[in-house]
Amino acid sequence: MGELFTFFGLISHDKTFIYVTHMLLAAGIALVIVRMAMSNLQLVPKGTQNLMEAYLSGVLKMGTDVMGQENARRYFPLVATIGLFVGLANIIGIIPGFEAPTAFLEFALTLAVCVFVYYNFEGIRRQGFFKYFKHFFGPVWWLAWLMFPIEIVSHFSRLISLSFRLFGNVKGDDMFLMVILMLAPWLLPMIPFALLTFMAFLQAFIFMMLTYVYLGGAIAVDEH
Repeated sequence: MGELFTFFGLISHDKTFIYVTHMLLAAGIALVIVRMAMSNLQLVPKGTQNLMEAYLSGVLKMGTDVMGQENARRYFPLVATIGLFVGLANIIGIIPGFEAPTAFLEFALTLAVCVFVYYNFEGIRRQGFFKYFKHFFGPVWWLAWLMFPIEIVSHFSRLISLSFRLFGNVKGDDMFLMVILMLAPWLLPMIPFALLTFMAFLQAFIFMMLTYVYLGGAIAVDEH
């Protein structure tokens, strides 16, 4: 969104520069929050430690519901990191003068490709190459010629589902906020901020949930 004012835009209006700087900002904030939470660990958590423990417990509980506790713990670091990164990247766009890096398709597509490659890698590693791809042919051998291309398209469509859902929703939220700021820059924007904040966390939650679902499906082929 080149029309939207950003502080980093005062340095350069280049789209790549705006995207990279805001992405690094989100990553830096995530590292600072994690550092603060771990700087003074206490038996009875409070402050940032309490917030992070609540978040991590929620992510682990979500994964346990999807794939069981053992597998949820195995993939917990990946999903929790993605959720924190995406959530902060979404929140940045709500603050006037900043733009959400998730509003750039490059960001969302890169995350989607990482998840896509990783869950297929885990499926092959856990099941074996031939056993993993065997389920692509379906349960009935004489329908293999039909099921295989359908499964291939279905898996590649997950790239679109992950990336365009995140990108489209955040981009739409940014455009909505820009319109509100142009129409009533002082009082009215306070009203939709709560909704935009909720949507920012919701998109991070959906991305985490889908990551767990895709991983669960890849490592539990025999149960399908």
